[in-house]
Amino acid sequence: MSAADSFPDDIATLKAMLVAERAARIEAEAKARSAEAKANARALEIAKLKFAIAKLRHQRFGQSAERGALLEQLELQLADLEETAAEAETAAKIAAPANADKAQVRGFERQSPARRPLPEHLPRERIVYPAPSACPCCGGMLRKLGEDVTETLEVVPRQWKVIQHVREKFSCRACEAITQPPAPSHPIARGRAGPAPAAQVLFFKYALHLPLNRQSDAYAREGIDLDVSTLADWVGAAAATLTPLVEAIRAHVFAAERIHADDTTVPVLAKGKTRTGRLWTYVRDDQPFGGRDPPAAAFFYSRDRTGEHPERHLASYSGLMQADAYAGFNRLYAVGRKPGPIIEAACWAHARRNFFDLARLKKAPIAIEAVKRVDALFDIERAIDGLSVIERRHVRNEQSRPLLAELQTWLRGQRARLSSKSETAKAIDYALKRWTALTRFLDDGRLCMSNNAAERALRCIAVGRRNWTFAGSDEGGRRAAVLYTLIETAKLNDVDPHAWLADVLTRLPDHPAKRINEFLPWNWKTPANAAAA
Repeated sequence: MSAADSFPDDIATLKAMLVAERAARIEAEAKARSAEAKANARALEIAKLKFAIAKLRHQRFGQSAERGALLEQLELQLADLEETAAEAETAAKIAAPANADKAQVRGFERQSPARRPLPEHLPRERIVYPAPSACPCCGGMLRKLGEDVTETLEVVPRQWKVIQHVREKFSCRACEAITQPPAPSHPIARGRAGPAPAAQVLFFKYALHLPLNRQSDAYAREGIDLDVSTLADWVGAAAATLTPLVEAIRAHVFAAERIHADDTTVPVLAKGKTRTGRLWTYVRDDQPFGGRDPPAAAFFYSRDRTGEHPERHLASYSGLMQADAYAGFNRLYAVGRKPGPIIEAACWAHARRNFFDLARLKKAPIAIEAVKRVDALFDIERAIDGLSVIERRHVRNEQSRPLLAELQTWLRGQRARLSSKSETAKAIDYALKRWTALTRFLDDGRLCMSNNAAERALRCIAVGRRNWTFAGSDEGGRRAAVLYTLIETAKLNDVDPHAWLADVLTRLPDHPAKRINEFLPWNWKTPANAAAA
């Protein structure tokens, strides 16, 4: 008997069989989609946990090149999994049969975290959907019980406009003298950019790491022809206009009792090839010891990494400095230095890193134990973050000092057993040779255990390097130092760099030079707030 002979002759029965087969297929597809969505959701949750752990470790111990790269890799992976999970969830909902009675399968719905409400400061536009004028069941009159409001975020496309600054001319009928209002000040004297687009170009390049050629392409797609040379002119002119503000920030940083110092590489284009320049940062952050002075970050550029550069940057500074073991700083610590020696405070994150790399790569038991002991010290530091100088010193004397004494004795004992060529011995030597500088934080509550504040400030450069690849010249490097000083200082003070730069570029040309401090991020008030005050 053929397959065709197995079908009934009754049409109604055939239809019922087809309907049942179709329902079964839909149900199977829906179950498969739901299972796929659940699997993707589980993968997403695992990725979130991994990312959270990596982020905590990053915050706990500061940045190294390896951890920074891992964190960024996990961020990309997490974003991809979020997209995949959302796609699978939507596909499962679409595949779920509309009639649950015919096929007992539900569309999968991922357990999403509680969503934060949309920002209150945004304007609201109400769209009221018309309700029926009479009851659909009996035709009776309706009375309003309330309403359900669902909010969605929408964006209005960016609008460009040209502002015409009109200065009418008048002549005197008596003496024929010509009178005309003075020309308004512009943030870019020879350019045609207003403050907002100029600030946007700066923000996109140095905060969002979008090179000028990509910005030019984006503007072209919006119908605005702004070539790279025009944008470059805006950047250069704006940097020159903002230089007095940069000098004020640098003065604030070097007036601190304690600073953090660090540097990083920046590729520089030179005669068709790249060479390695340096960007230096000096960070003032008094918040760990309850200081009320605002934080700030000052950046400088140099063509190389010789010690003469930090000597020039810090020529007038003589306070405490937290830094790594860079030999170029050594002359700054000299007793006979003028105006006085800088007091060195070494970084435990660097000392720990030497052991951590060994523990991770070679599973060395001594390195593993050293990491555990240093981590115990960091645990104490987290508990006293933000306390006063006196409180921090008290806790450190009670809890940290005994641990450090034990650590030093233990390190010396382990070192005596190791060959000088051992990598573990080198890590121990690094710590023991700098023991005085590493333990200086015990007696001074202003000091931190690590130099993480400076390393965090340099992260913007590390991210930027992957986008703009290299600086076009030494002048480009110096210009980057100017703009990073402004943007990173604004971020440290929880000020929107884009809005701040736009307002400063608007008002700075006509602002008295002696009152430049009014525009510093921690003093800045928008025109509306200034008028209200």
